[in-house]
Amino acid sequence: MDYGYSAQYSTTSYGAQGGAGGGGFLNQGSQESPAGGKQNQYGKDTLRPVTIKQILDAQQPHPDAELKIDGTEASHVTFVGQIRNVSTQATNITYKFDDGTGTVEVKQWIDADAGNAMEMDDSKPKLVENTYARVWGRMKAFNTRRHVGSHAIRPIANMNEVQCHLLEATVAHLHITRGPPESAQPQGATINGDVAQQNAGYAGTGGLGSLSPHARRIMQCLQTVEQSNEGLHMHDIAQRLQMDMADVGKGGDELLAQGMIYTTVDDNTWAPLIL
Repeated sequence: MDYGYSAQYSTTSYGAQGGAGGGGFLNQGSQESPAGGKQNQYGKDTLRPVTIKQILDAQQPHPDAELKIDGTEASHVTFVGQIRNVSTQATNITYKFDDGTGTVEVKQWIDADAGNAMEMDDSKPKLVENTYARVWGRMKAFNTRRHVGSHAIRPIANMNEVQCHLLEATVAHLHITRGPPESAQPQGATINGDVAQQNAGYAGTGGLGSLSPHARRIMQCLQTVEQSNEGLHMHDIAQRLQMDMADVGKGGDELLAQGMIYTTVDDNTWAPLIL
């Protein structure tokens, strides 16, 4: 049967692959705290659109094994859902998300300085119960329970994004389990158990056109400049782009809020989620 799904996959050289990687996988283990876990293998990192049921059904052969979806490692994921409950504590905020396929807890750690700044910024949309949002994060396991440690959470303004995401998760699942249709395969290509990864993002992250000029320049720098596994520090970005540090900070905050970059070794070192 022709499902009409099509995607071309290739491995990128850095960190979290294309903003949505239909079939993007990771070769990383589960972490139980922000500072814990195994050494990152950035060269195989990417981002995969999933449903909550896929997260709950993720397989872990033994406690130290990587979490797998469809038999493939998939630590970094993105999904959309409705916030059913918000529990705020001193060090983290725990959200309970429901997307119609299941419910899962999403934990977002609080940086004290960043938290105070966010409380003073009334312009940023708030995450409240019964609203829809998109989550970017890492799958984690504690005993038999699954949860997600979030890199970023963004409220959804257009409900079409919910339906589009479900289609994207379906495309990724079909591509991994059945392979691409013959018409989408490059000439001479063969299908085996290892599915390559997509670097053309399509998980609802959108393009750069909606960003401010400063944020757009920072994103382009992170996407094109050769860098270490940890990304680029904001001082390095400011020097390369000849930008004021305050403008780099504002642009970085905008990209973090949009889920287009994430922090690595510290709050001022960033790596792209979209390549």
